[in-house]
Amino acid sequence: MSAWISLHDIYVLIGLLVLGLAVLTLRDRSHPRRLSTALFWGLFGAIFLLGDAAVASLGKPLAHRIVGAAVLLMAGIAGAGWLGAGRHEARPLAQRQASAARLGHRLFVPALLIPMLTVAFSLALKGVSIAGRLLLDPKQLTLCALALAVLCALTLACRLTRDTPLQALRESRRLLDTIGWAAVLPQMLAMLGGVFVAAHTGEAVQGLVKLFLTPDNRLLLVVAYCVGMALFTMVMGNAFAAFPVMTAGIALPFLIHGQHADPAPVVTIGMLAGYCGTLMTPMAANFNIVPAALLELRDRHLVIKTQFATAIPLLLVNIVLMAVLSFR
Repeated sequence: MSAWISLHDIYVLIGLLVLGLAVLTLRDRSHPRRLSTALFWGLFGAIFLLGDAAVASLGKPLAHRIVGAAVLLMAGIAGAGWLGAGRHEARPLAQRQASAARLGHRLFVPALLIPMLTVAFSLALKGVSIAGRLLLDPKQLTLCALALAVLCALTLACRLTRDTPLQALRESRRLLDTIGWAAVLPQMLAMLGGVFVAAHTGEAVQGLVKLFLTPDNRLLLVVAYCVGMALFTMVMGNAFAAFPVMTAGIALPFLIHGQHADPAPVVTIGMLAGYCGTLMTPMAANFNIVPAALLELRDRHLVIKTQFATAIPLLLVNIVLMAVLSFR
């Protein structure tokens, strides 16, 4: 049964939003990198907006090549330093102070509403149909509920601030100009994770472990899995992308099947070890680079440097916990 709100609809909405940001950038004559920055965000928005249509009309092989070429062009623009920040008109200080005094803590309500409504919609709207069609796609229930919650929060924010959705678009552009290319890094790394899985990287990791480690040494296997999860997460920027590769390469063949370890603590603590790598890498841009940019820190890597003191001891604790709890 088709749904009124599906993943395709969410992609179209994101594509329209990002293309709107590209148009605002293109209209900013004072922007030092106006054309290249607009092209970067235009390509990103077009991938969301036209990806499914390109597959349907051109076929998967050609559509995938076109999207791949667009991604490489985006990487070239970012790598060449052709992204820049435009001119953003700030409202007078007195006006902003008056608005802050009027709104008070109510300003946080729209942001807090998003997770609350996402959970509520996921539970309450599951299986709800209108005119013979499901309201939310059951295959992507949480994402559809999240999109609906964001729209509700945006509507409330506009009513609270007495502003328009266009102002929200302008503020989105200001944030993206501050963050830069790091805003698209999670999507790029997710695609890279899929490439590693399709390339059977886990089997290559398994072969390397056989070369350098003794399959009978439990402690070394635990160390290899935990440290490998942390290191691969540092490369991938995401523990979820590292997990299938390292679990298929070390945890499943050597710890679970070879040493008869309990799968539950192995995979759970393995993910926690991966999160230790998240604390120590700029590739996890949404955690480590974006906050530094938004806070306008002079040292973009200050967050990472601060987190090292937590990540290393936590990784050692995870190794000990896996070695103790996985074997009975």
